[in-house]
Amino acid sequence: MKKNKGFIKGALCGALAVLLIAGIVSCAGKKNVLSAGGDKIVDNKTEEKLSQLQGLIDGKYLGDVDEDALQSGIYKGYINGLSDPYSVYYDKEETEQLLETTSGEYSGIGAVLSQNRDTGIITILQVYDDSPAQKAGIQDNDILYKVDGEEVTGIDLTEVVSGIKGEEGTEVKLTVLRGDAKDEVEVTAVRGKVEAQTVKYEMKEDQIGYIRVTEFDSVTYDQYKEAIEDLEGQGMKGLIVDLRNNPGGNLSTVCDMLDLMLPEGLIVYTEDKDGNRSEETSDEEHQFKLPMTVLVNGNSASASEIYAGAIQDYSLGEIIGTQTYGKGVVQQIFDLKDGTCVKLTIAEYFTPKGRNINGKGITPDVEVEFEADEADPEADNQLEKALEVIKGKM
Repeated sequence: MKKNKGFIKGALCGALAVLLIAGIVSCAGKKNVLSAGGDKIVDNKTEEKLSQLQGLIDGKYLGDVDEDALQSGIYKGYINGLSDPYSVYYDKEETEQLLETTSGEYSGIGAVLSQNRDTGIITILQVYDDSPAQKAGIQDNDILYKVDGEEVTGIDLTEVVSGIKGEEGTEVKLTVLRGDAKDEVEVTAVRGKVEAQTVKYEMKEDQIGYIRVTEFDSVTYDQYKEAIEDLEGQGMKGLIVDLRNNPGGNLSTVCDMLDLMLPEGLIVYTEDKDGNRSEETSDEEHQFKLPMTVLVNGNSASASEIYAGAIQDYSLGEIIGTQTYGKGVVQQIFDLKDGTCVKLTIAEYFTPKGRNINGKGITPDVEVEFEADEADPEADNQLEKALEVIKGKM
């Protein structure tokens, strides 16, 4: 894949689950007074107010005081003031936990989480096979209610994920709500080493390959490439790529995967606040030429939308399912040189044809709502539609 050397390093596309860091860049330049648009934010008046609050805490507050937590709270609140759900300050512990995800291996429970943008409710989308989560009895579609006794609804998902991860061999207590009755179930999971299982594949009827990609991690490209090659070796005549409930992930990963599929040309481009444009392009070495469909739904976000948008723009396959999440912005992680970091939204991304889907999502070529079948829990009408579309092109 041809890469623009100026393309954003450390760009993140995750919207719902685990953040994946491609790289961290350091902040350049320091100022004595923080400002925005020329107006001082941390001025003498602000310092006086902070001193006043400190005095009240020292003189009146009943509980124990953690000075480090207070200071971290200032930084978190400052970034929260942007009112951007994707911009977050991370303290030292949170930064360490984020960094360990770069390899796709971490110490945790092995589950993919999704957070509803409006309600703040966190749902467990996928439990990895043979993971600590599975061994503890956690199930797909459980609603995460508490972590170590603390309610997590409405809490930033990254913070929740960081709290669930931890040292190998340690325990974390999770309370979930299960089923239509929302039965409260409490389990204890023993954290262990987890490698993200981001790709599953099989050959369906009539030699139609099926690949499910659950997130775009650093390990995903190799898993995806292996799946494509194995299915082609089995005589694949068509392909379904399932991105339903895929929250996104690493920008460079999805671009590398699309380089295996697209003809030579533009994959995606970004524009920053100054209008500077950076591009990712595919080369002519690979191009997928068999009939293809891509499954999406409302939880298909960011990197998933880059994938679906590119396939749609090049007319390589039909997008099937429901409107996607609509995250068309890119974040970058900045190293603050003291063990902490901040994630900021720094650019918008556009599909090859110039579409910005932020707040809109990708509209499927064939819209199909998922219909649960109580008589057959394994039934999947969206997948059946994808198979039907491909068979019609074979």
